[in-house]
Amino acid sequence: MSADVSKLWIYNLHYFDDLNATDASTRTSWHRDLLERWVDENSPGHGYGWEPYPTSRRIVNWIKGGLRRDLLSQACRESLAVQSRWLTQRMEYHLLGNHLLANAKALVYAGSFFCGPEADRWRERGAEIMSEQLREQVLPDGGHFELSTMYHAAVLEDLLDLVNISQAYGQEPPRQWLLVIASMFRWLTVMTHPDGDIAFFNDAAFGVAPRLVELQAYASRLGLRDDQELDGHLKVMEASGYVCAAMGAAYLLCDCGPVGPDYLPGHAHADTLSFELSIFGRRVFVNSGTSNYENDAERHRQRGTAAHNSVTVDGENSSEVWASFRVARRARAQLHAASSNSDSVIIEASHDGYRRFARHGEHRRRWTLDVDSLLIEDQIQGQFHDAKAHFHLHPDVDVLVHSSCELHLRWSGGCAKVLCDGARELAVHESTWHPHFGVTIASHCIVAKMKGPSLTTHIVWGTAE
Repeated sequence: MSADVSKLWIYNLHYFDDLNATDASTRTSWHRDLLERWVDENSPGHGYGWEPYPTSRRIVNWIKGGLRRDLLSQACRESLAVQSRWLTQRMEYHLLGNHLLANAKALVYAGSFFCGPEADRWRERGAEIMSEQLREQVLPDGGHFELSTMYHAAVLEDLLDLVNISQAYGQEPPRQWLLVIASMFRWLTVMTHPDGDIAFFNDAAFGVAPRLVELQAYASRLGLRDDQELDGHLKVMEASGYVCAAMGAAYLLCDCGPVGPDYLPGHAHADTLSFELSIFGRRVFVNSGTSNYENDAERHRQRGTAAHNSVTVDGENSSEVWASFRVARRARAQLHAASSNSDSVIIEASHDGYRRFARHGEHRRRWTLDVDSLLIEDQIQGQFHDAKAHFHLHPDVDVLVHSSCELHLRWSGGCAKVLCDGARELAVHESTWHPHFGVTIASHCIVAKMKGPSLTTHIVWGTAE
């Protein structure tokens, strides 16, 4: 294989997701040949394909596909048993998080598919790890503790798969799993934009995990109800730190929480106090997304504060993100206020990420949302040379500089004015948006260079003429 192929892509090749694609039945003969080829060409224990995570994904996909269609030859079944036995000795306790959940899920699947004492031990161990890790990894508000909307949806699909395999073999899924599924649906419903796709906080991209509507349909097929709706103008997820406000045509999501668990911030971005905003059902202000997991300049940029709708101080990130999945000193956020009435919603939070530089204090931000506008008030404490607020626009939003303190936005069905008070310089920079892995789309970013410690940004919208 070419040396310039990413490890993530190689992983995906070994997952065998296509066995369970929507139109997979049209490729049954090719799938059988591919399975046989994999067994012939991948000796046990050798290569990326035998690492625990792709092994876990492959075990589940082979069993899913095999139960739907006659795919697994005797050689494939024997390989599947070897893979399962191999995995039991290589559970990813060193990584934890969604990786360990995937390992546990695979053991439940293998233990259900095969018969005998060894298979029973696989299933029991997998179910035990799953239940133990759900208590650790799913927060009281229903959010997955890595605080990535994408991985949250993936873990929710894992749980639905576990209910599915339990029902298929006449076993009752633990009540804990059902309660967690309900709470995770509530969280994902809030963190989904009106367009039906996830918000981009921390590592997140489309096309990796199912959309909310797909997960809801899956739950319905399993006999599980999901009637989650946003109740009122304000929803505060205290444990995960996300706050949602809905008012008139606007849907606002704010990050007022930690970057992730202290011992597992691998999928974190330096996006504290960033936000996303949809107006008239369309995304207008967006975080930049995630296009790769390589340890390169682009990965570092996408994880940085400047790639999000937040404020950089002296060119630094609010949290020290480095390598592909590392965070050193990180911002500690505090939610100070979240209140609503019939006319407006107020959210106020701060973080101390810049205190690691002796001359810098905290960044404090206040959002005030009413029926046709959003007021954002930024305050930077301490001494600094250069503070910049970044406002990334969806690629479908056109921007025009009207004056030194006013910009005009236009998109299909809507328009807005952006007025900045306290900006030494207001400019529009070329930027990029990354809705899928491997995808880069040209976009624009409004950059307001602060002339003092305070900046007020007023966004006022209406329907397009």
